[in-house]
Amino acid sequence: MEKELIYISQIIVSILLIVFILLQQRGSALGSAFGQEGGFYATRRGIQKKILYLTVALVIIFIS
Repeated sequence: MEKELIYISQIIVSILLIVFILLQQRGSALGSAFGQEGGFYATRRGIQKKILYLTVALVIIFIS
C-alpha cells in the first residue's frame, strides 16, 4: 500500500512538473503559451515568478 502511494505521488508530481516547465517559455512572457507573441525578455513577475518557484519545489520533491 505504501509503495503504491509513493508511485502515485511520483506520477502526479511528474505531470505537474511537465506542465509547469511547458508554461515557462524563455524569452517571452506567459502569454506566448496562449498564442500571443513576445519579442523581448522580461523579468519574472506575478504568476510567472510563482510558477518558477513551484517548478523548483516540484523538482526538489521529485528528486527526493
